[in-house]
Amino acid sequence: MGTIVLVRHGQSQWNLENRFTGWVDVSITEKGAEEARRAGRELKGMTFDLAFTSALKRAQETLDILLRETGQAGIPVAKDKALNERHYGDLQGLDKAETARKYGDAQVHIWRRSFDVKPPNGESLKDTAARTLPYFKSNILPAATAGKNVLVAAHGNSLRAIVMELEKLTAEQIMKVNIDTCRPMYYEIGPGGEVLKKTVSAVDHG
Repeated sequence: MGTIVLVRHGQSQWNLENRFTGWVDVSITEKGAEEARRAGRELKGMTFDLAFTSALKRAQETLDILLRETGQAGIPVAKDKALNERHYGDLQGLDKAETARKYGDAQVHIWRRSFDVKPPNGESLKDTAARTLPYFKSNILPAATAGKNVLVAAHGNSLRAIVMELEKLTAEQIMKVNIDTCRPMYYEIGPGGEVLKKTVSAVDHG
């Protein structure tokens, strides 16, 4: 039995500014670093065999802190844009409140939470899953089914795609799923890739 631990990156500068970030490569804030340190302290005592993260520095910075806090900075780390945040297209860089005023709250909510509606020139969650899940199924899940403990530091929507797959959620169910920053989610994985147990940190690191 292996374990997959999913962690959304700590607060980024554009999270703080309430902007759509997507693939824009912004760093985490000092609050985001502290969130990661607290999450890392929670993960102490758990031995990881390998880790995965995206091609974006806010996830990489978070992972670096998690591994330092757990004393495991030397484990193999794979970085791939398959785990990047959903691309928000024309919305990237825009203030979310201004965007709601321009397009309407209902439309922005649909763009943010629906499964297959994409913002202008951007990705839907369905699109994000289409690039994230093949990588997950070929690299991350097999490690866990082989009995390894795997740490994944990524983004709200790439992690939602993984959660949708692991928990076999419908498009309607995933709309209600929100992933908090630096709140570890633990999945014990059986030899067939099935989820044996799910645990979400009781501590809100945000």
